[in-house]
Amino acid sequence: MWERFSYYGMRALLVLYMTDYLLSDPARAERVLGMGGLSALLAKVFGPLTVQQLSSQIYGLYTGFVYFTPLLGGLLADRILGRYRTVYLGCVLMALGHFLMASESLFLVALVVLVLGNGCFKPNIATQVGDLYPAGDPRRDSAYTIFYMGVNVGAFLSPLVCGTLGQVVGWHWGFGAAGVGMVVGLFIYWLGSGLVPKSASAQPANSAARAAETKQPLTRGEWQALAALVVLCALNITFWAVYEQQGNTLQLWADKRTDWNVLGFTLPSTWYQSFNPVMIVLFAPLLTAFWAWRTRRGRASTSIGKIALGSVLLGLGYIGMVLAARVVPEGQRGGLHWLVSTTAIFTIGELYFSPVGLSLVNKVAPARLASTMMGFWYLSSFFGNYLTGYLGTFYDTMPKDRFFLLLTLIAVATGGVIMLLRRPLERAIGRHV
Repeated sequence: MWERFSYYGMRALLVLYMTDYLLSDPARAERVLGMGGLSALLAKVFGPLTVQQLSSQIYGLYTGFVYFTPLLGGLLADRILGRYRTVYLGCVLMALGHFLMASESLFLVALVVLVLGNGCFKPNIATQVGDLYPAGDPRRDSAYTIFYMGVNVGAFLSPLVCGTLGQVVGWHWGFGAAGVGMVVGLFIYWLGSGLVPKSASAQPANSAARAAETKQPLTRGEWQALAALVVLCALNITFWAVYEQQGNTLQLWADKRTDWNVLGFTLPSTWYQSFNPVMIVLFAPLLTAFWAWRTRRGRASTSIGKIALGSVLLGLGYIGMVLAARVVPEGQRGGLHWLVSTTAIFTIGELYFSPVGLSLVNKVAPARLASTMMGFWYLSSFFGNYLTGYLGTFYDTMPKDRFFLLLTLIAVATGGVIMLLRRPLERAIGRHV
């Protein structure tokens, strides 16, 4: 919960901090260590960038590498430190990164430290939940449900706390609050250290059996399943490129083009970042019940079908923003309902796409390659998050309705491609998976 509090607090403030403060003053931007070299490199690749475009690129790099470094963190835990100590290291690095944000000159250094800390933390904390239980223990699903709820509680609270402090009191108060949250999480982890597995729970015999298993060549069916997963990983890139705009261009719309006056109170625009996690908590049990009802009636959708529908729903959600851009005049503010309706639709799309995709990888990948394929799935999220930043550069150069229409078409087209490939993909992984 506290790690998500820290990450979503950072995400709520990052683009606004850069566009409204850090990069809006050229003299201030020049004092940031490494900013001149980074902006020159990006300009060499993409041409001259506005403040918004440079901010979008940095946002994409930051959120992208959040999904790349877990590959390194997993290796560090498996081969050198173990999961327990690697989680500790991740907590310390993330807290340090937030506190380094207090120094404007160390802004990029702080982002690097945060990314490295997240890489140590992310792949190992979730695995430790599974290590609490022996294989086949039915309590494991309930444990991950508690874990998932903690994730979304943290994601819901952080924009309300960090976002409000950052926008109302001062940017560094918001970043500092995220750091304090990470320290609280570290303290809780220390208090419960006697309950947490210090290493993987596998017995030596099991390890030997797995070592022998890895030497077995892949069967034709396993190769086909892996090929199908690689295709889905590639399509996963465009889904996240569109979805993660909520921390980038949608946050800019929330800040500049949305009226946050509610019952006489003007709310901070960073509260927008709480919409998605609270909707996940509300919609997830309803959607689970709906899927169970369809299963009882013999009409259960396959995983591929759900993933395709999730991408289409993500795109359809942005139609609300297309209409908002046409209805709300430039320089004026529209109602909250545009953001609420858009987020509600693509949150349902997320629930069809993301957890189903993770489950599919776990079910289909050969056991001896499951971790590797999960790493590929997260690696595709790295490319998707970076593409979020690249797509966001068009927010300044295109009419807003056409920009949001572009996002709609990308997501719907991705869903369409998955549907076109549905039968060969299902033959490869098993039709009823």
